[in-house]
Amino acid sequence: METTNTLSARDFSSDQEVKWCPGCGDYSILKQMQSVVPELGIAREDIVFISGIGCSSRFPYYMNTYGMHSIHGRAPAIATGLKITNPDLSIWVITGDGDGLSIGGNHLIHLLRRNVDLNVLLFNNQIYGLTKGQYSPTSELGKKTKSSPLGSLDHPFNPLALALGADASFVARSIDRDPKHLREILSASHQHKGTSFIEVYQNCNVFNDGTFLNFTDKKLKDENVLLLEEGQPLVYDQGKKGIRLNGLKPEIVNLEEGASLNDLWIHDSRDATKAYVLSRFFDDSLPRPFGIFYQEDRPCYEDDLLDQIDHAKGVQGEGDLDDLLRGKRSWTVG
Repeated sequence: METTNTLSARDFSSDQEVKWCPGCGDYSILKQMQSVVPELGIAREDIVFISGIGCSSRFPYYMNTYGMHSIHGRAPAIATGLKITNPDLSIWVITGDGDGLSIGGNHLIHLLRRNVDLNVLLFNNQIYGLTKGQYSPTSELGKKTKSSPLGSLDHPFNPLALALGADASFVARSIDRDPKHLREILSASHQHKGTSFIEVYQNCNVFNDGTFLNFTDKKLKDENVLLLEEGQPLVYDQGKKGIRLNGLKPEIVNLEEGASLNDLWIHDSRDATKAYVLSRFFDDSLPRPFGIFYQEDRPCYEDDLLDQIDHAKGVQGEGDLDDLLRGKRSWTVG
C-alpha cells in the first residue's frame, strides 16, 4: 500500500481537464488541497471527495483519489453513509453556498450536530455561478442579479454562525487568495476528530467579481482582516489596532494611541461563547476574522453507532435478516 508520504501534489492531480472559468478562485483551493494531502500520511485509496452540485462540486474529478459527484445538496448524507461503513476513510465533502446552505441546508446541519468524523469545505462565492448568476443564500441584502433586478430581499445566511448554532465541533474560515493560510486550515481540519466545517471565501470572477476585495486587496485588507491565532491577542492593521471585550461587546482600540496589549481579547478556540461573538463580526464595523473560530472534543456519530451495534450483538446475538423479515407473526393469504 502506498502512503501519501511518498507522493507529491502532482500525484493527486487527475488526468481530467479542469473546466472552471479562467481566473476562478476554485483553482487556488484545488491547488492547496493537492499540496496538503501528500502531507497527511494517508494511503491514496483511503481518501474520498464527495460533492453535490455546483461549480465547486466538480472538485472530485480533479483529485486523483476516490470521489463522487453526487446529488444536489445530498453530499453530507452520502458521506455519512460511507463513513459509517468504512470509518478508516478520510472523507472530504465539497459544497458551495447554494448547494450546502439552500438545497442541502437540512442535510448539512444534521451532519454537524451528529459530528461524523469528516471534513466539509463550503466554497462561498455569494452567488449561484453554475446557473449564471442568481443570488444565493449568502448574497448580501439588496443584491441585484438577473433573478433579483430590484435587489434581493433575503437576509443572508452567516455560515459560521449557522455551523456554531448546529453545534459543529470545528469551525473555521479561510480565503482562496491566501494559500498559506488555507493550507494551514486544511491541515488543522484533518487533524480534528469530528466534523470540521471550513468556509472558504472564493471569488467568482464572472458573476460576482470582487465581492471579497476588502479582504484581498493590498490597500484594504490590513484594515479589514483579523487573523486568529491561538493564545494571542486580537490585533490587526499591522499591529496598530486591537479588539477588547466590554462584557461581551467587542470594541476596537488603537494601540498607537495608548491602548495596551494587556487589555485585548486573547483568542481561545475552545470558548464557545467567544466563538459565537467572533462569528458576528459580519459587517463593515469590525474586521472580518479568519482562522479557527472554535473546536471541541466530542464523541463521533459513527463510533457511537458501531458501539451500539456491538452491544446489541453481545446481548441478542447475531441477527438473521430472513428471521427479521418474517417476524414472529405470519399468515397465509388465500
